[in-house]
Amino acid sequence: MLVLAVGLAFAGSRRELAEGTQVAGIDVGGLTRGQAVDMLEARFAEIVAEPASFTAGSEAFSFAPNQLAVQPDWSGAVAAAARSSGGFAPIRGLRRLHTRVFGAEVSPRMAVSNGALDFALDRIAEQVDRVPESAALVRHGLRVVTSSERSGAHLDRDMAAEVIVRTLGSLERSDGSIALPVVTTNPPVTAAMLAPAARRAGIALSAPVVLRGPGRSWRLPRWRIAQLLALPSGGATKLAVAGPLADDYFAALARRASRPAVDARFAVFGERVEVVPSRPGVAVDIPRTARALLRAAISPANRVAKLALARAEPERTTAAALAMGIDSRLSAYKTYNAGTWDRITNLRLGVTLLDDTLVPPGGTFSLNGAIGERTVERGFRSAPVIIGTEYEEEVGGGTSQVATTVFNAAWEAGLRITERNPHSLYISRYQLGRDATVYWPSLDSKFVNDTKHWVLVKGFVEADGISVAIYGGEDRRVESSPGTRTMTGAVPVKRVKDPTLAKGKTVVESEGSQPSRTVVTRTIYGGDGTLLRTETWTTSYRGETRVVRLGTKRPAKPPKAASEKPKPGEKATTPTDGATPAPTRP
Repeated sequence: MLVLAVGLAFAGSRRELAEGTQVAGIDVGGLTRGQAVDMLEARFAEIVAEPASFTAGSEAFSFAPNQLAVQPDWSGAVAAAARSSGGFAPIRGLRRLHTRVFGAEVSPRMAVSNGALDFALDRIAEQVDRVPESAALVRHGLRVVTSSERSGAHLDRDMAAEVIVRTLGSLERSDGSIALPVVTTNPPVTAAMLAPAARRAGIALSAPVVLRGPGRSWRLPRWRIAQLLALPSGGATKLAVAGPLADDYFAALARRASRPAVDARFAVFGERVEVVPSRPGVAVDIPRTARALLRAAISPANRVAKLALARAEPERTTAAALAMGIDSRLSAYKTYNAGTWDRITNLRLGVTLLDDTLVPPGGTFSLNGAIGERTVERGFRSAPVIIGTEYEEEVGGGTSQVATTVFNAAWEAGLRITERNPHSLYISRYQLGRDATVYWPSLDSKFVNDTKHWVLVKGFVEADGISVAIYGGEDRRVESSPGTRTMTGAVPVKRVKDPTLAKGKTVVESEGSQPSRTVVTRTIYGGDGTLLRTETWTTSYRGETRVVRLGTKRPAKPPKAASEKPKPGEKATTPTDGATPAPTRP
């Protein structure tokens, strides 16, 4: 009964907030909800443009609530305060008695512009954040010194955002600045951690080191050791022999102390092929040699390092070469020199570049891939080429003869030809219907090794021409038809007016040729006589234009006869003794 009586005595009015109720630090007890909201909003409107001061480390900043669009939810806070002291009369009275005695604080929810807040935090972090710097060893000439570490700092953005919004949403302003949370970060490497490396670096640069190899030694002076020595960096605490200068040194050392391995290769003697055995080599083991140099350098007494060598294996061993199955010549084809010396130079260079090309079973031989781009820098020269039906000059002119030679070698070997581009004009010096042309990089000449063994493509430079031979391990027999050539039209004619020729006169500058079509067949048999396939190759050639010059020059008019009648004012005279009399002036 006593509790009920107390509850009823302090129940008060439901419309009013309990005594002792505070919202954002402001007492709103005894006010209705509407009065409390109005009062809070009015108080906030007075300070919405008033900045608050903040510090982060040694930097000071200030922001006003309206800069960050901070807006407390006063209505929600007042409603929450009313609920905490509401209820039926006895219970409400007890709750309000508790609030009167102990008080009740409600903080409003805050709305804020995230973009503006992030901009403010970025501005603070830009001034405050500092990357920690590790201690480091620095070389000055032949002396190594230690630079001290420096701590870093960074703004705790989440906690700083909470402090800024809570402060700007409060109705009370502190006289001083509000400290924002700044976290100190320690560097990963300190001077104490580098002390052992600093001592070793001093020893390393104190005297020369000798690198000893089989039958030869190299003396490394102090300045050379300084170039090879990599001081700790990036969180490391140990010395190393590394870096670009060390790479250059070991590359030069490898050239002097190494003996490269020799791959097995193929030597051809006419139709016979022999495998020239491979030979292992000796290579400098650079990682082991670098570690040996470092051990010798940081040793006060024994400053001699041993050159580490390793066996270098060839990429193609004798066993691997024998397993390729190349034992005989499948075909050979020769074409003869024609054209200028520059063109012949291109032929010889092209066939030299494709020499010793190996094609695996199922692999494709590409002439452009074997020879590469034809450029002056690579030794090719300018020579005639056929562009359409015209002859022009280009670097690499004549390479198409190499393509024709390779094409016919693949033809005679019975290999599957996958790309062949004929010349646009018929060339009589090549076998009927079996010419080929190339043009970098769009036109190529290709064949596929459709045998079960590797094939070797060899190129030969001869006194009067070039030849290509293909070697492998699968015998095939090829029967080729002599081919037919059919004229398919008239010679195209181009008439050119020539003002230097008399009108009506014609001169044939070039005879030209008729367009034509050739048909050749190739029948391929296996080594056991089995028919593998029959192919028909049809090639159409354009006609070469006949150029006829037509004269347009008119004949000159004959000179007019001299008149014997004297002109007015002149006296007629008769020449004597061949002398020409002078005219009589009036």
